[in-house]
Amino acid sequence: MDKNRRRVLLHSTGALAGLGFAQLGIAAPAAKAAGPTAGVHVELRAVRGRASLRPGNTTAVWRYEGKLLQGEAESLQAGDGYLGPTIRVRRGQRLRVEFTNDLPEPTTIHWHGLHVPDDMDGHPRHAVAPGQRFVYEFPVVNRAGTYWYHAHPHGRTGFQVYHGLAGLLLISDDEEQALSLPGGAQDVALVLQDRNFDRDNRFVYPSGGMGGGGMMGRGMMGRDGTGSGMGGGMARMMGVLGEKILVNGRQLPSLGVERRPYRLRLVNGSNTRSYKLAWSDGSPLTVLATDGGLLAASQERPYVMLGPAERVEVWVDFARWPASGELALHSLEFDPGMSMGGLALPDGARFPVLAFDLRSAGAAGAVQPPRQLSQLPAPQPGMAVNADRPKVFDLTMGMMTWGVNGRSFEMLEASSEETVKLGTHEVWEFRNEGRGAMMGMVMPHSMHIHGLQFRVLEREVSSRFAPAYRAVQAGLVDDGWKDTVLVMPGERVRVLVGFHDYPGLFIYHCHMLEHEDSGLMRNYLVKA
Repeated sequence: MDKNRRRVLLHSTGALAGLGFAQLGIAAPAAKAAGPTAGVHVELRAVRGRASLRPGNTTAVWRYEGKLLQGEAESLQAGDGYLGPTIRVRRGQRLRVEFTNDLPEPTTIHWHGLHVPDDMDGHPRHAVAPGQRFVYEFPVVNRAGTYWYHAHPHGRTGFQVYHGLAGLLLISDDEEQALSLPGGAQDVALVLQDRNFDRDNRFVYPSGGMGGGGMMGRGMMGRDGTGSGMGGGMARMMGVLGEKILVNGRQLPSLGVERRPYRLRLVNGSNTRSYKLAWSDGSPLTVLATDGGLLAASQERPYVMLGPAERVEVWVDFARWPASGELALHSLEFDPGMSMGGLALPDGARFPVLAFDLRSAGAAGAVQPPRQLSQLPAPQPGMAVNADRPKVFDLTMGMMTWGVNGRSFEMLEASSEETVKLGTHEVWEFRNEGRGAMMGMVMPHSMHIHGLQFRVLEREVSSRFAPAYRAVQAGLVDDGWKDTVLVMPGERVRVLVGFHDYPGLFIYHCHMLEHEDSGLMRNYLVKA
């Protein structure tokens, strides 16, 4: 074995129970309390069903169905379209989720952005078999913010999320509630996704999944909910882009709003597509929060870039526009580097996302957001054990397979540079320079690190890509806590990562889900 590679040996069933931790030289996580505990207790089932997503026939979907077992009534709210229920919790509560897999293949639930023990994070090694049950239980320690949950099995994440396995998880805390931000009907989450449909409103998705490492055909979801069809394998490298934009799990022509302040939680739930979001009349967007919660102060941006899995929260006072006026959220044009030709709606195209129907009720004059939002200290890169020598993670392509530093995903492997020490900080640098790519193929990657939030320290871009980069630069909101960062072609992005509380094996990967499924995912090991 290469001396720089380390194979992590864990119990074959994925049940940790301390067995693998002794071999890894790390402390086992604290035992979980038996049975329900104070906080929020829900039941989730992954099931096959049908949903009305657009005019015409219903669509076969996979989705989460939920039931509230303990907690306030608003702790679990039914989702729209195919989206799972929205889970609402407070920081400091304990969340217990009894999950049953009623699908015909293994799956997991990943709690995207949450700081949780490694056996609660939805790692692919903990996939739940068809007909089996798994209990997720952990304290909610994250700041108030917009988080989400979704399927995460190896090689099938793209397929399962595309067909509906995702939902929102919203956290509140005292700091947020003291601000009196818009709430109730004026606190609106908008999950943005793109999908392809055939003439019978069936999903169209490349068949065969990614797990076998073979080329994929372009096909459609059959009436039994499985992939079918033939064609090329470009989606394996390029990702899947849909020509229909869905909002909150359905094709939504417009959203009715009153002429008063709103808090819009924007979530990029697409498999591959990035968005350059802007108001149709050129008004700036007022940004309140990013992936990990509130910024120190609101920021005005001409547009906001949102890579897959990234979130922003924006303040908008619809009283600024006249009743019955025209207002829409658009995605503006940008250059994504190399992209697949022949698509009806390629990545980087301009298109409308959602129109707003401005109702006259509620007008009370323009209102400004709070000046100060949060106590948010600047990142301190000097605390990193490698402040002067960042760990480099090259996003590579070889033999039509994505990887990190030339390595693709292996279920139980972490290299020496992917091994970190509990209680320390490190600087990581993601490089998207096309190393090993055919014909210089470079495209955006949305890099996500499981189990934690990080701070973005620095970006730099090569001169070759600088002109295209200038068209997106003003929309990259890097202040605040992040769990996903968009790395544009030719970019190097440095982040400050801290490893606290939980030893174990976690993953980091590109959240272009087909990239993840085909190899652009690796483990990192936290040792005590």
